[in-house]
Amino acid sequence: MYNILISAASAVAVLLIMMFVLYLPWWASLLGGMVVFSLVFILLSKATMKKVMASIEIAGKDLQAQPPRFEKAIRELKDALQYGKWQVYVEGQVNSQIGMIYYMKRDFSNAFPYLEKSFFKNWAAMGMLAISYMKRQKKDLMTKTFEKAVQWNSKESMLWALYAYCENESGNAAKARDILTKGLKKNQGDEKLKDLLEALQNNKKMNMRAYGDLWFQFHLESLGALQKHQMASMGGRMQRRTSVRR
Repeated sequence: MYNILISAASAVAVLLIMMFVLYLPWWASLLGGMVVFSLVFILLSKATMKKVMASIEIAGKDLQAQPPRFEKAIRELKDALQYGKWQVYVEGQVNSQIGMIYYMKRDFSNAFPYLEKSFFKNWAAMGMLAISYMKRQKKDLMTKTFEKAVQWNSKESMLWALYAYCENESGNAAKARDILTKGLKKNQGDEKLKDLLEALQNNKKMNMRAYGDLWFQFHLESLGALQKHQMASMGGRMQRRTSVRR
């Protein structure tokens, strides 16, 4: 991207000056060029990421507003896509955020193209993409997406559970058990994964509600169940506020 090109141009310029103007040895010139490349790249990267994070922070405040300002947050993030030309992985990170917002507001058709460009280390966005493939009857792409996600986010218990759940819902109970077993190897002692594996081993339904909001954000429960969860969460918050006031 632009930051790399500018850093490389700066490094070459310094290397040539050191070799043909200052008449320094090639190894010293090369070392000087490498140092300049690193310094320029770090400074440019920090400046770019500062702008990106500022946009994400503003979008986050819009989402936390009551009621949430979804469209304003999306516009802010779309403006931040311009920095993808400057820094590696920025485009994927911003697309992940946009896709997740659309998905969480149940605008799945608009979410999909952004989720397809998700950053592979954003496990929630990758999970949403995999679910989108599942709903489109593209099971191979669903599995491929989940495999890439767990490869880079192996410590995320919810991701392993989600992967297993989708495979189980697709009629692959045996594979779902294997996935949970692998997840437990990466997250030893995880009680939620243990309970889910035990349920499958006893031919019972996977109960994902122990993950709370993390689970409900994927919209795999009915709208009625989601509304009940939201009402219960609101009731819990109101009780806590009342107890604090007392």
